[in-house]
Amino acid sequence: MQEQSTQQPAGRSRAVRLDAFGGPEVLDVHEVPVPQAGPGQVRVRVTAAGLNPMDWIMTADADTATRFGLSLPAGFGTDYAGVVDRLGDGVTGFAPGDRVFGGALSRAVADFVVIDLDERIAANEAHHTPDGVDDRTAATLTIAGRTASAALAVVDLGPDDTVLIGGAAGGVGVFAVQLARIAGARVIGTGSATSSDFLRDLGAEPVPYGDGLADRVRALAPDGVTAAIDLHGTETVHAARKLGVQDDRICTIAAQVDGVPAANGANATPGALEEIARLVAAGRLRVPIAASFPIEEIRRAAELQAGRHVHGKVVIDL
Repeated sequence: MQEQSTQQPAGRSRAVRLDAFGGPEVLDVHEVPVPQAGPGQVRVRVTAAGLNPMDWIMTADADTATRFGLSLPAGFGTDYAGVVDRLGDGVTGFAPGDRVFGGALSRAVADFVVIDLDERIAANEAHHTPDGVDDRTAATLTIAGRTASAALAVVDLGPDDTVLIGGAAGGVGVFAVQLARIAGARVIGTGSATSSDFLRDLGAEPVPYGDGLADRVRALAPDGVTAAIDLHGTETVHAARKLGVQDDRICTIAAQVDGVPAANGANATPGALEEIARLVAAGRLRVPIAASFPIEEIRRAAELQAGRHVHGKVVIDL
């Protein structure tokens, strides 16, 4: 099969590049050659890219970047949404003009990404965007949605559960709270005082984090807590243990605690991401967009996201 394209783009395009590892100050928009789709690959014209903590964590220093297989010059961002622009030889299931979303590890904030469909890994993937899901929303689903789904699978929630979710107002928390509610569980979510209304809107009962967390949760749920997910560090793990939750029903995503299982997006069950997209399309799961920025304001966007106090997702428009 010959390469197929919706149009022939100009020979240069925009992409965020890092010439040194570090914080938002090292992010710059560069003019780069338009990537080409080879055999088994699709090229996507990106319309939106969602930011996640892992984007700046894995590019903060050389040692961490190496663990993720990154070297300089590096790109930035993983979640994307857009339109299939070109197909390489042998590609089936996609056509030019198809709306898609997925992950492109540390290279999503760019006009074009090339996805190798044969690799079949979580950070190199393309999925059809369902009707009813706009591109900004689709660009927020992959990392956070996969991570939340994997964490919920660990604790195996059902209608008889009361789950404590730590860091519930963050990017992963948005998904974890709603997926837990869809599973029928009662959700208690930790957050700052300013996040209470936001958490209630998601379906969680808010409780302030910090010293005395276990006592506050016990007062809110005198019949007990049966599961816990810590999306920030270890505070929720320790509170859950004080509340009598068994280690095998506690899960972390950002820290390691002896005896407590951890989850990440790569562990999500097959089809989890597509199911999340279907829930969004059906109006059963919503993704609050806290802010959107043009690519030229990537440093400002990254600073906001890295502050970890934003309620909802931060998106780059391309």
